[in-house]
Amino acid sequence: MSEESFSPDWLALREPADHRARAADLVAPLVEWLESRQSRRVLDLGSGTGSNLRYLAPRLRGEQEWTLVDRDADLLDRATGAAVTVPGVARVERIPGELDREGLGLVPGSDLVTASALLDLVTYEWLERLAATCRAAGSAALLALTWDGAINWADPDRDDELVAAAVRSHQLRDKRMGPALGPAAGQAAERAFRAAGYDTWLRPSPWRLQAADASLARALVDGWEAAVAEQRPADASLIRDWAQNRRATVASQFALEVGHVDLLALPPGPGAP
Repeated sequence: MSEESFSPDWLALREPADHRARAADLVAPLVEWLESRQSRRVLDLGSGTGSNLRYLAPRLRGEQEWTLVDRDADLLDRATGAAVTVPGVARVERIPGELDREGLGLVPGSDLVTASALLDLVTYEWLERLAATCRAAGSAALLALTWDGAINWADPDRDDELVAAAVRSHQLRDKRMGPALGPAAGQAAERAFRAAGYDTWLRPSPWRLQAADASLARALVDGWEAAVAEQRPADASLIRDWAQNRRATVASQFALEVGHVDLLALPPGPGAP
Protein backbone atom coordinates (compact mmCIF):
# COMPACT_ATOMS: atom_id res chain seq x y z
CA MET A 1 0.00 0.00 0.00
CA SER A 2 1.27 3.46 -0.76
CA GLU A 3 -0.06 6.99 -0.91
CA GLU A 4 0.12 9.03 -4.09
CA SER A 5 3.21 11.11 -4.77
CA PHE A 6 2.88 14.85 -5.23
CA SER A 7 5.24 17.39 -6.76
CA PRO A 8 7.12 19.73 -4.41
CA ASP A 9 5.80 22.68 -6.43
CA TRP A 10 2.20 21.63 -5.71
CA LEU A 11 2.94 21.12 -2.02
CA ALA A 12 4.58 24.55 -1.78
CA LEU A 13 1.66 26.14 -3.61
CA ARG A 14 -0.94 24.76 -1.23
CA GLU A 15 0.95 25.26 2.04
CA PRO A 16 -0.21 28.84 2.80
CA ALA A 17 -3.85 27.90 2.18
CA ASP A 18 -3.43 24.76 4.30
CA HIS A 19 -2.04 26.71 7.24
CA ARG A 20 -4.79 29.35 7.07
CA ALA A 21 -7.50 26.71 6.94
CA ARG A 22 -6.47 24.56 9.91
CA ALA A 23 -8.98 24.26 12.76
CA ALA A 24 -6.96 26.20 15.33
CA ASP A 25 -9.35 25.41 18.19
CA LEU A 26 -8.16 21.79 18.18
CA VAL A 27 -4.62 22.74 19.21
CA ALA A 28 -5.40 23.82 22.79
CA PRO A 29 -6.98 20.51 23.90
CA LEU A 30 -4.15 18.62 22.22
CA VAL A 31 -1.53 20.71 24.03
CA GLU A 32 -3.39 20.18 27.32
CA TRP A 33 -3.42 16.42 26.73
CA LEU A 34 0.28 16.40 25.91
CA GLU A 35 1.00 17.99 29.30
CA SER A 36 0.33 14.56 30.82
CA ARG A 37 3.09 12.97 28.73
CA GLN A 38 6.76 12.82 29.61
CA SER A 39 7.78 13.25 25.97
CA ARG A 40 6.64 14.94 22.76
CA ARG A 41 7.32 12.29 20.11
CA VAL A 42 5.37 13.12 16.98
CA LEU A 43 4.86 10.79 14.00
CA ASP A 44 3.84 12.57 10.78
CA LEU A 45 2.41 10.20 8.16
CA GLY A 46 2.62 11.14 4.48
CA SER A 47 4.69 14.13 5.54
CA GLY A 48 5.84 15.33 2.13
CA THR A 49 8.19 18.29 2.55
CA GLY A 50 7.21 18.92 6.20
CA SER A 51 4.31 21.39 5.94
CA ASN A 52 2.45 19.75 8.84
CA LEU A 53 5.57 20.05 11.02
CA ARG A 54 6.00 23.70 10.10
CA TYR A 55 2.41 24.44 11.12
CA LEU A 56 2.07 22.33 14.24
CA ALA A 57 5.48 22.28 15.93
CA PRO A 58 5.52 25.98 16.95
CA ARG A 59 2.08 25.52 18.53
CA LEU A 60 3.03 22.56 20.75
CA ARG A 61 4.67 23.27 24.09
CA GLY A 62 7.90 21.63 25.11
CA GLU A 63 10.78 20.04 23.24
CA GLN A 64 9.64 17.75 20.44
CA GLU A 65 11.05 14.88 18.42
CA TRP A 66 9.47 14.38 15.01
CA THR A 67 9.53 11.38 12.69
CA LEU A 68 8.51 12.08 9.11
CA VAL A 69 7.32 9.15 6.98
CA ASP A 70 6.70 9.39 3.25
CA ARG A 71 7.13 7.00 0.34
CA ASP A 72 8.86 9.77 -1.65
CA ALA A 73 12.45 10.10 -0.44
CA ASP A 74 12.99 13.20 -2.56
CA LEU A 75 10.21 15.03 -0.71
CA LEU A 76 11.71 13.97 2.60
CA ASP A 77 15.08 15.36 1.51
CA ARG A 78 13.41 18.72 0.91
CA ALA A 79 11.91 18.62 4.41
CA THR A 80 15.26 18.61 6.16
CA GLY A 81 16.47 22.19 5.86
CA ALA A 82 13.16 23.82 6.71
CA ALA A 83 12.19 21.36 9.43
CA VAL A 84 15.29 21.54 11.61
CA THR A 85 14.89 25.30 12.09
CA VAL A 86 11.37 25.06 13.57
CA PRO A 87 11.33 26.30 17.20
CA GLY A 88 10.80 23.55 19.75
CA VAL A 89 11.97 20.73 17.51
CA ALA A 90 15.01 18.98 18.94
CA ARG A 91 15.26 16.22 16.36
CA VAL A 92 13.76 15.31 13.00
CA GLU A 93 14.10 11.80 11.61
CA ARG A 94 13.10 11.08 8.03
CA ILE A 95 12.01 7.57 7.08
CA PRO A 96 11.08 6.63 3.51
CA GLY A 97 8.37 4.00 3.62
CA GLU A 98 4.79 2.91 3.14
CA LEU A 99 1.87 3.77 5.38
CA ASP A 100 0.97 0.21 6.29
CA ARG A 101 4.52 -0.92 7.04
CA GLU A 102 6.79 1.82 8.28
CA GLY A 103 3.87 4.14 9.05
CA LEU A 104 1.84 1.86 11.32
CA GLY A 105 5.01 0.21 12.59
CA LEU A 106 6.24 3.50 14.06
CA VAL A 107 3.04 4.34 15.96
CA PRO A 108 4.22 2.49 19.11
CA GLY A 109 6.41 4.93 21.00
CA SER A 110 4.68 7.98 19.49
CA ASP A 111 2.77 10.40 21.72
CA LEU A 112 1.02 12.02 18.75
CA VAL A 113 0.25 10.64 15.30
CA THR A 114 -0.58 13.31 12.77
CA ALA A 115 -1.18 13.70 9.05
CA SER A 116 -2.33 16.40 6.66
CA ALA A 117 -4.23 16.01 3.38
CA LEU A 118 -3.89 12.24 3.49
CA LEU A 119 -7.04 10.45 4.64
CA ASP A 120 -9.08 10.84 1.45
CA LEU A 121 -6.45 8.61 -0.24
CA VAL A 122 -6.69 5.68 2.19
CA THR A 123 -9.12 2.83 2.86
CA TYR A 124 -11.38 2.28 5.85
CA GLU A 125 -9.49 -0.92 6.66
CA TRP A 126 -6.28 1.10 7.02
CA LEU A 127 -8.07 3.67 9.19
CA GLU A 128 -9.31 0.91 11.50
CA ARG A 129 -5.78 -0.42 11.82
CA LEU A 130 -4.45 3.08 12.50
CA ALA A 131 -7.03 3.68 15.24
CA ALA A 132 -6.38 0.30 16.85
CA THR A 133 -2.61 0.79 16.73
CA CYS A 134 -2.89 4.27 18.21
CA ARG A 135 -5.12 2.97 21.01
CA ALA A 136 -2.66 0.18 21.84
CA ALA A 137 0.13 2.74 21.97
CA GLY A 138 -1.90 5.32 23.91
CA SER A 139 -1.26 7.89 21.15
CA ALA A 140 -3.35 10.92 20.30
CA ALA A 141 -4.16 11.67 16.64
CA LEU A 142 -4.56 14.94 14.77
CA LEU A 143 -5.59 14.32 11.17
CA ALA A 144 -5.99 17.53 9.22
CA LEU A 145 -7.25 18.85 5.90
CA THR A 146 -9.24 15.88 4.66
CA TRP A 147 -11.21 16.94 1.60
CA ASP A 148 -14.96 16.65 2.25
CA GLY A 149 -16.12 16.86 -1.38
CA ALA A 150 -17.24 20.50 -1.39
CA ILE A 151 -16.22 22.84 -4.24
CA ASN A 152 -18.14 26.12 -4.11
CA TRP A 153 -17.57 29.10 -6.38
CA ALA A 154 -19.02 32.48 -5.42
CA ASP A 155 -20.36 32.89 -8.97
CA PRO A 156 -21.98 29.55 -9.85
CA ASP A 157 -21.62 28.00 -13.29
CA ARG A 158 -24.22 25.54 -14.54
CA ASP A 159 -21.58 22.81 -14.87
CA ASP A 160 -19.92 23.29 -11.47
CA GLU A 161 -21.86 20.47 -9.81
CA LEU A 162 -21.22 18.06 -12.68
CA VAL A 163 -17.50 18.73 -12.29
CA ALA A 164 -17.58 18.44 -8.51
CA ALA A 165 -19.50 15.15 -8.66
CA ALA A 166 -17.05 13.72 -11.18
CA VAL A 167 -14.07 14.79 -9.05
CA ARG A 168 -15.66 13.13 -6.02
CA SER A 169 -16.11 9.92 -8.01
CA HIS A 170 -12.56 10.09 -9.34
CA GLN A 171 -11.21 10.41 -5.81
CA LEU A 172 -12.72 7.00 -4.94
CA ARG A 173 -10.40 5.25 -7.38
CA ASP A 174 -7.81 2.77 -6.17
CA LYS A 175 -4.72 4.62 -4.89
CA ARG A 176 -2.66 1.41 -4.98
CA MET A 177 -4.17 0.13 -1.74
CA GLY A 178 -7.80 -0.46 -2.68
CA PRO A 179 -10.68 1.95 -3.37
CA ALA A 180 -10.03 5.20 -1.55
CA LEU A 181 -12.46 6.77 0.92
CA GLY A 182 -12.40 10.11 -0.85
CA PRO A 183 -14.77 12.73 0.61
CA ALA A 184 -16.14 10.28 3.21
CA ALA A 185 -12.75 9.93 4.91
CA GLY A 186 -13.16 12.55 7.62
CA GLN A 187 -16.35 11.04 9.00
CA ALA A 188 -14.97 7.53 8.51
CA ALA A 189 -11.89 8.39 10.57
CA GLU A 190 -14.04 9.76 13.35
CA ARG A 191 -16.07 6.53 13.39
CA ALA A 192 -12.92 4.41 13.46
CA PHE A 193 -11.41 6.29 16.40
CA ARG A 194 -14.68 6.37 18.31
CA ALA A 195 -14.99 2.61 17.84
CA ALA A 196 -11.49 2.32 19.32
CA GLY A 197 -12.66 4.19 22.42
CA TYR A 198 -11.39 7.67 21.59
CA ASP A 199 -12.98 11.04 22.30
CA THR A 200 -13.17 12.87 18.96
CA TRP A 201 -13.72 16.39 17.64
CA LEU A 202 -14.36 16.97 13.93
CA ARG A 203 -14.07 20.58 12.72
CA PRO A 204 -14.40 22.26 9.31
CA SER A 205 -11.15 23.58 7.82
CA PRO A 206 -12.08 24.92 4.37
CA TRP A 207 -9.78 26.63 1.94
CA ARG A 208 -11.21 30.09 1.23
CA LEU A 209 -9.41 31.27 -1.87
CA GLN A 210 -9.43 34.75 -3.39
CA ALA A 211 -7.37 36.79 -5.83
CA ALA A 212 -4.12 36.35 -3.87
CA ASP A 213 -4.53 32.59 -4.28
CA ALA A 214 -4.90 32.68 -8.07
CA SER A 215 -1.95 30.35 -8.74
CA LEU A 216 -3.41 27.70 -6.44
CA ALA A 217 -6.88 28.10 -7.95
CA ARG A 218 -5.51 27.72 -11.48
CA ALA A 219 -3.70 24.55 -10.45
CA LEU A 220 -6.93 23.22 -8.95
CA VAL A 221 -8.86 23.92 -12.13
CA ASP A 222 -6.17 22.15 -14.17
CA GLY A 223 -6.24 19.15 -11.86
CA TRP A 224 -10.02 18.95 -11.79
CA GLU A 225 -10.15 19.19 -15.58
CA ALA A 226 -7.76 16.25 -15.91
CA ALA A 227 -9.62 14.16 -13.32
CA VAL A 228 -13.03 14.77 -14.86
CA ALA A 229 -11.69 14.03 -18.35
CA GLU A 230 -10.65 10.60 -17.04
CA GLN A 231 -13.92 10.05 -15.21
CA ARG A 232 -16.28 11.29 -17.95
CA PRO A 233 -14.47 11.03 -21.31
CA ALA A 234 -17.75 11.46 -23.21
CA ASP A 235 -18.04 14.98 -21.78
CA ALA A 236 -14.56 16.11 -22.84
CA SER A 237 -15.80 19.15 -24.78
CA LEU A 238 -18.02 20.29 -21.93
CA ILE A 239 -15.18 19.92 -19.45
CA ARG A 240 -12.80 21.91 -21.65
CA ASP A 241 -15.32 24.74 -21.86
CA TRP A 242 -15.90 24.67 -18.12
CA ALA A 243 -12.16 24.80 -17.39
CA GLN A 244 -11.62 27.64 -19.86
CA ASN A 245 -14.43 29.63 -18.21
CA ARG A 246 -13.06 28.97 -14.74
CA ARG A 247 -9.54 30.02 -15.73
CA ALA A 248 -11.07 33.29 -16.87
CA THR A 249 -12.84 33.55 -13.51
CA VAL A 250 -9.55 33.06 -11.67
CA ALA A 251 -7.91 35.75 -13.81
CA SER A 252 -10.34 38.31 -12.37
CA GLN A 253 -11.83 38.72 -8.90
CA PHE A 254 -13.08 35.40 -7.59
CA ALA A 255 -13.92 33.49 -4.43
CA LEU A 256 -13.67 29.71 -4.16
CA GLU A 257 -14.24 27.51 -1.12
CA VAL A 258 -12.89 23.95 -1.04
CA GLY A 259 -14.15 22.02 1.95
CA HIS A 260 -11.91 20.12 4.36
CA VAL A 261 -12.24 18.77 7.88
CA ASP A 262 -9.76 18.32 10.77
CA LEU A 263 -10.09 15.51 13.31
CA LEU A 264 -8.65 15.41 16.83
CA ALA A 265 -8.82 12.05 18.61
CA LEU A 266 -7.73 11.73 22.24
CA PRO A 267 -7.59 8.58 24.33
CA PRO A 268 -10.18 8.92 27.11
CA GLY A 269 -8.84 10.23 30.39
CA PRO A 270 -7.19 13.36 31.81
CA GLY A 271 -6.74 16.25 29.41
CA ALA A 272 -9.91 15.73 27.36
CA PRO A 273 -11.87 18.98 27.03
